[in-house]
Amino acid sequence: MTPSPVRYGIIGSGMMGCEHIDDLAHIPDAVVVALADPVPSSLEEGARRVGRQVDTHVDHRDLLARDDLDAVVIASPNFTHASILADAMATDLAILVEKPLCTTIADCLEVQRRDADRDAITWVGLEYRFIPAVSALLAQLRSGAAGAIHMVSIREHRFPFLAKVGDWNRFTANTGGTLVEKCCHFFDLMRQIVGADPVRVYASGGQDVNHLDEVYDGRRADMLDNAYVIVDFANGARGALDLSMFAEGGRYEQEIAVVGDRAKVETTFPGDVVIIGPRDRSGPREIPAPADVPYLGFHGGSSYIEHVRFIDCLRGGRQPEVTIDDGLWSVAMGVGAHRSIEEGRPVTMEELGLTPSAD
Repeated sequence: MTPSPVRYGIIGSGMMGCEHIDDLAHIPDAVVVALADPVPSSLEEGARRVGRQVDTHVDHRDLLARDDLDAVVIASPNFTHASILADAMATDLAILVEKPLCTTIADCLEVQRRDADRDAITWVGLEYRFIPAVSALLAQLRSGAAGAIHMVSIREHRFPFLAKVGDWNRFTANTGGTLVEKCCHFFDLMRQIVGADPVRVYASGGQDVNHLDEVYDGRRADMLDNAYVIVDFANGARGALDLSMFAEGGRYEQEIAVVGDRAKVETTFPGDVVIIGPRDRSGPREIPAPADVPYLGFHGGSSYIEHVRFIDCLRGGRQPEVTIDDGLWSVAMGVGAHRSIEEGRPVTMEELGLTPSAD
């Protein structure tokens, strides 16, 4: 007997909420039953994307009170995640919450505490792991292609922040800051690649080009648009992030290079290969990593793949592949990097209240 589709509610039908709606439209094992958003234009666009009759709610609590849902996606603005999660985690619904988990470490820790009392899964939307070329790179690293990993370098040279409803993403107070809002993806990848928690962060960055003349209700936009961040990990590995948000003319939006004692392993986005360069100088070889998915969306098919894996975990009664712990550490690295920039010094995870592990 074929199981019924997983019934989803979407909280927040702005840009990313609509991305999730489009992903789910391509998954026969899923159906969007209801939407919630306080902004009428966003609700209307979300309903249009669903493409059939769908119930809409202004208040997310009305959506959560329904008895015809299996899962909920939280794709509302970053600063709302903590309060909406508090309501959602009081239900027995499976949850997929967009990145960043929350905008502060304290809120992430509170989510972690609430999760300890739940049976349903809570999955954090750090979907860059599932970009096909990145997933192939991770598989090569797990197979030992690089040997013992000592260095991870991630470069993101991209376009400025997009306009969002109410311009909420122009302010650090709403987003957690650029290195939380945008770069939690890359900090998560670093931690997955090296297999250890961060112990120390050093950073330099600023707002030098983008949004300098933007003022909203008397407040000037304050999001950083470039930074260098170095992360020391508990097992001795090091990570480096090179971010520029005024480099949209480049060939690649992202480049990832991992160096071990046996080889350098790298990939790009956009891109469909993993390149392995052994230290014996035999020459680099390419491993194909095509994006064989029905919907590419904003992130090369990774959000679609994320939902397929989420549904598999939900149906199989398994723990989420991307955990609250993953979300916490990705936020903590960004918080530490911002403090390092503000105070001009290295920042340890211990001073942020976290105890790193080398495992």
